[in-house]
Amino acid sequence: MTEARTDSRTEAAGGPGIGRRRFLGSVAAGVAGVATAAGARELTVGDPAPARAGRAAGRRPHGTRPLFLGTYTSKEGGGTGIGLARYDTTTGRITATGVVTGVPDPSYLALAPSGRTLYAVDEQQEGEVTALALGPDGPPTVLGARSTGGAGPCHLSVHPGGRWLLSANYLSGSVAVHPVDRATGALGPRTDLVTHSAPPPGPGQDGPHAHQIITSPDGRHVLAVDLGNDTVYSYRLDPTAGKLTQVAAASLRPGAGPRHLTFHPTGDFAYLANEVDNTVVVCGYDRRTGRLTPGAPQSTGTGPGTSYPAQILVTANGRYAFLANRGHNSLTRYAVAAGGARLVLLDTVPVGGDFPRHIAFSPDERWLFAANQKSGTVTVFSVTARTGTLTPAGEPFAAPLPVCALPL
Repeated sequence: MTEARTDSRTEAAGGPGIGRRRFLGSVAAGVAGVATAAGARELTVGDPAPARAGRAAGRRPHGTRPLFLGTYTSKEGGGTGIGLARYDTTTGRITATGVVTGVPDPSYLALAPSGRTLYAVDEQQEGEVTALALGPDGPPTVLGARSTGGAGPCHLSVHPGGRWLLSANYLSGSVAVHPVDRATGALGPRTDLVTHSAPPPGPGQDGPHAHQIITSPDGRHVLAVDLGNDTVYSYRLDPTAGKLTQVAAASLRPGAGPRHLTFHPTGDFAYLANEVDNTVVVCGYDRRTGRLTPGAPQSTGTGPGTSYPAQILVTANGRYAFLANRGHNSLTRYAVAAGGARLVLLDTVPVGGDFPRHIAFSPDERWLFAANQKSGTVTVFSVTARTGTLTPAGEPFAAPLPVCALPL
């Protein structure tokens, strides 16, 4: 257990660079904050309304809103911590406001349901998760970090009740659970660690590689996507003890390399992006058992070869889905048909950057943000609600190795 890095400060954001997550060498135990950016004091990050609530309500905020950026601190051209910025809700334009240092390799970020706490993975060989308090004045404050019990954590999410933090260790092929203090948002000692020991790894894989862990829309099950085992595991989470019990497992075709999934708003279907075989799959979801039933692989619209699909999103109204293609440097637009049971490929749009690692909607879904790792840029698109059309909004925003964008 680690409780270091409680002194959080900000510094000016760095420049763009190039890097890949697969390399995890020896890194320093922590990064000390050394300066303060005056612009960071403009942040209003303690808004009680979480992102999902804003989407459901169709809220249209005015002025500027916070944007957090994940990066790597141990790689050449990387950042020095979590990037702080604001985006204009009318134009989509991004303005940098500072950096929260003292958080090593914060490659993925998640917001607590309360909107008062930010969580980051520390994607290192000895993985950790860090909690940061969001206040109405000044930058986020690091509350402390806890060990994930594994190597290379690359994804995390907060259980809808706000009581548990879930994380996925990529290099170890395991998933972890940490309790969350209801009053402060700080993390307690890990309550569970589950390694994906079966089935055996898929073609070309050296073992399990947990890439995502999320909760189903109804809150009944926790699903973990494992790229190395070509499997999505379904668990029940004990709400008192914080323990995971496996209840189902869905197998993808060998060599698919499932990376990320997202649910249709009804909760009856999920859409899965397969990184290795360059496909997407519509899965039926049984709420009672937690079991996914994968359908036939579908095209990403990027042509032959592997384009390393990454993040997949679906709109809150359930009409459109979007897929980030890192090798093709594009965003695929799908129409959602048959009540969520089908994806109809409409087109692909150039992302305006290199290697779109992560995409995210603003809370009102007026904007889509793409974090382009290799070009060191974040591109913004306006989203037409009626048609799902994506239109570039201004020039790309420069950021050091952006691998996650979290707009509030």
